[in-house]
Amino acid sequence: MPWVLLFLPLIVVAVNQLILKKSGLAPCLSTASSIATFIIALLLLKTTGLHSFPWATIGDFHIDIGIQLDQLSTGMMIVVTGIGMLVHIFSLAYMKDDDAKARYFTGLSLFMFSMTGIVLASNFIMTFIFWELVGVSSYLLIGHWYQKDSAADAAKKAFLCNRVGDFGFMIGILLLWGITGTLTFDQMVVPETISSGVLSAAILCIFCGAVGKSAQLPLHVWLPDAMEGPTPVSALIHAATMVAAGVYMMFRVQLSLGTDIFQGLAASTVIAWVGGITSLAAALMATQQDDIKKILAYSTLSQLGYMIMAVGLVAGEAGMFHLFTHAWFKALLFLGSGAIIYACHHEQNIWKMGGLLRKMPTTGITFGIGTAALIAVPRVTSGFWSKEEILAAAWSSNKPLFGIAIFVAFLTTFYMTRAYVVTFLGKPRSKDAEHAKDVGPLMSFPLMALAVMAIFSGYGFMSQNLNVYRPSVEETGGHTIILAASVISLLLGLAAGFIVYQGKQKEPISIPLFKNRFYLDEIYSKYIVGYLQDALAAIIHFFDELFINRLVVDGLGRASVSLGDWFRRLQSGSLQRYAVAFVIGILLIIYITVF
Repeated sequence: MPWVLLFLPLIVVAVNQLILKKSGLAPCLSTASSIATFIIALLLLKTTGLHSFPWATIGDFHIDIGIQLDQLSTGMMIVVTGIGMLVHIFSLAYMKDDDAKARYFTGLSLFMFSMTGIVLASNFIMTFIFWELVGVSSYLLIGHWYQKDSAADAAKKAFLCNRVGDFGFMIGILLLWGITGTLTFDQMVVPETISSGVLSAAILCIFCGAVGKSAQLPLHVWLPDAMEGPTPVSALIHAATMVAAGVYMMFRVQLSLGTDIFQGLAASTVIAWVGGITSLAAALMATQQDDIKKILAYSTLSQLGYMIMAVGLVAGEAGMFHLFTHAWFKALLFLGSGAIIYACHHEQNIWKMGGLLRKMPTTGITFGIGTAALIAVPRVTSGFWSKEEILAAAWSSNKPLFGIAIFVAFLTTFYMTRAYVVTFLGKPRSKDAEHAKDVGPLMSFPLMALAVMAIFSGYGFMSQNLNVYRPSVEETGGHTIILAASVISLLLGLAAGFIVYQGKQKEPISIPLFKNRFYLDEIYSKYIVGYLQDALAAIIHFFDELFINRLVVDGLGRASVSLGDWFRRLQSGSLQRYAVAFVIGILLIIYITVF
């Protein structure tokens, strides 16, 4: 079953592309395979073991194709296949009028294969291969509507940003191989003779891969632009699975090397602060966005920062627990935004919506449940339990990061209250909002299923049965200081959101710095893409002109002409010269023969 779980989506990709491309059956086959993989993932719960076979052998170096089943991988597979299945079902209705839906569903199956490979990989070689495949499949899905320049540019931006991080990831893999002597996760042992500086360098290089995939500063700029892809893609890739791959991979490394190894390392401190700063910056940006998908995109960045911060605080269990709960309610919010966009004739500006709770009650209620989970309504929603674990880790390890996390919790409540009030309450602000109506069963079923998980996935009976890392929530929940700070930030955020935005017809607050995303995109465009691109182009032009054209191409041409001229002079037609050459040749032969 593990091999079927891994390779079934790839088989579907081949069948769709080679046989069913024009038949209209590709969406059905991809959806059926997603349901099958979810069932297999359920059957593999609480299964442990290593399944592998040799792939290549070079001297004493062996590369295996291996599947590692343990508590971490089987729990993560429930997230990947469960949300993947619901996204496939949702897409059947959302993409029914798309001319390229066969290509779209083929891309979804390719992504499912790639993400499954990352989760089940037993060694770094497999992880890196599937890591790159995830980048390729996300490129195809983000750029699905490649006819739009914005979608094509977003796909290229995501691909290039991930390549920058992956270069560091590759170096980190090689460094860890040199340190531990193996690429297999469960065989890694750090020698006592290795200095903390060398180990920190290796871990930070590994972390570069997570910075790219999980969109942390400074490589976060691709994720908001990736919202140009179809909304179900945003729910699957950019909320629940692909962006969580970096967190998953870092926790896998932490488990492989041993959590004690990470204690006190400079790399852990750097990772924690990168996560904390990313969480804060993204939350500030989200407060001024008008596109409903971009609000959720920056919210995802912020929550990923929470998870990375937990890993850096050597509380990877808390980070994985938040990854598990966040995946369900963020997928719910993205699919809910897709239902809104679909009902409002592809309008994405929240200031052109309003009054949708009466028009779309199912979507409004489920979106409200997702919002409640994201802002962590105490003891009711799953987000509360997992967020409290991260706050507890920050409180015990790093008080400044705890302060940042509490402020981010306030900002999260504020911008999500803003989004809900402007979108669902008040009066419709456009004809599209006036004529909106609730979505059909193919869209509403995934919303209701995810709403259930948004409430219950944080409870003990759910997480224990799904074999997910879940620390002692009861102890954390009773922690007076953490709970009080969390509740106060929630109440302040709700009050501020309602007071500022209730009944408003346009944005009452204007902060260009946040709206323009700290101008980081402009800085990258001007100084990185602009100047660096021009400098690189100048270097390549110089190399092309001097070495390629003049020395190689023109040089070989001139050498051929000169050699031809020399031979042409020998064929002058003069008998006297031929006679002299003949005599010289005879003398040379005599000389060589005798002496």
